[in-house]
Order: sequence, then C-alpha cells, then structure tokens
Amino acid sequence: MRKIAIAGNWKMHKTQADTLEFLQTFLPLLEATPEDRSVILCVPFTDLGTLSQNLHGSRVQVGAQNMHWESEGAYTGEISGSMLTELSVRYVIIGHSERRQYFGETDETVNLRLKAAQKHKLTPILCVGESKQQRDQGETEAHILSQLKHGLDGVDQNNLIIAYEPIWSIGTGDVCASDEANRVIGLIRSQLTNKDVTIQYGGSVKPGNVDEIMAQPEIDGALVGGGSLTGDSFARIVNHQ
Repeated sequence: MRKIAIAGNWKMHKTQADTLEFLQTFLPLLEATPEDRSVILCVPFTDLGTLSQNLHGSRVQVGAQNMHWESEGAYTGEISGSMLTELSVRYVIIGHSERRQYFGETDETVNLRLKAAQKHKLTPILCVGESKQQRDQGETEAHILSQLKHGLDGVDQNNLIIAYEPIWSIGTGDVCASDEANRVIGLIRSQLTNKDVTIQYGGSVKPGNVDEIMAQPEIDGALVGGGSLTGDSFARIVNHQ
C-alpha cells in the first residue's frame, strides 16, 4: 500500500539555534496530523544532532541531504552511512539536481549512494527530473527513464522513495501543472517493479498549491524546499487537505 511522505529539504539553511526556533513553532502544529503521513526533515549535517535530540516522541523523522557510498576512507568533506545512523537519521536525499548540477553527481554515483544507503538501513529519496531545455526539446520522458534505468540498477525498491523534481520549477515559483506532474509520476511508477513505491512531487510546493498537488492520484507526497523553512508554512503543507 502506498504511503504519504512529506519531506522538507532545508538545503544550506539554518544553524542549530535556528533549528531549535523552528521546532518550537512547528511541532505544536502537528497534533492533528493524520497518522498515515510520514513527516521528514532533511537538514544540513551540522543540524542533524540537534534535530535528533529534540524530536523524541514526535511525529518527525530525521533525514540527511547526501551521503558517500563508502563506509569510511580518505574522502575529505564526505559523510558515511554509519555517521548518519549514529545520529538516528532514517532518510537521505540522493541525486538532488543541485548535487548533479554543481557537484558532479552522475547516474553512476547516484546508484552507488542509493545502494550504500540501503546497506545502512537508510531509506533513500531518489531525485529525478528534467531541465527547462530538456522539456522544451521534448526529452522529458527519455531523460527521466534513463535516470531511473541507471540509478535503480540493483536497488531494493521495497526501501525507497522517489521524488520527481522538474529542475525548471525548483525555487523559481514556476510550478509544474498538477496534472502534468501526475502524468510524469505515473510514467515513473510504470517503470517500477514495486508499484507501491512512494513518489513525491517537488518544485515550488507552497501552502497555496499543496492541496491541488496532493489531490492528484499518482502523487504520494512532496519534497519541499523553501516552503519548509518556516514552521507554520511547512506545517500547512504537512497538514494538506
């Protein structure tokens, strides 16, 4: 059975003090959140400990924004799976378009990270999506199918979330039409051996559009960037109708 998962991606925002301030606003607003919704906060590495220590007994689960495929080694600036699980991290974003665009992530390294996450009993959130140029040239489907083919090779689909994030809509305010997002997510689902994988939409999700997005039959959740940075905004998204 497909599960609903709403994940916030803080990207490179918030100190530990900011994290505590956020939780003071956010956590009281989850008292009426339906039990069938997973609520995840994917935060900078420096905030993971603070978040973990202050979420005991709450609905919120801790996520990271990246991890290395090796368990240890000479990889300056990287984080291993065991370092994350020690901090009670349960989820990790893999292959976000910003990692692909700015830091040389490839489908091959995405695949290695996905398998490493699962090895450490973490649930990876695999990000896929096309650029504006690819969409304009009619390459959306071929690009996403290629990302799935290479990224999911040897990956256990029973421990996986996928996020469809059209790159042209991330942080731009230009939201993919909900019916189009639904179509693409349906295409993604058709390629999976496990049809119950949770598939999120991400890209300028806000309190004002989340109800329409989540009403679509193929969409199981959201990966939220800027809309997750304030407690009241993210709570409204989590508590969508």
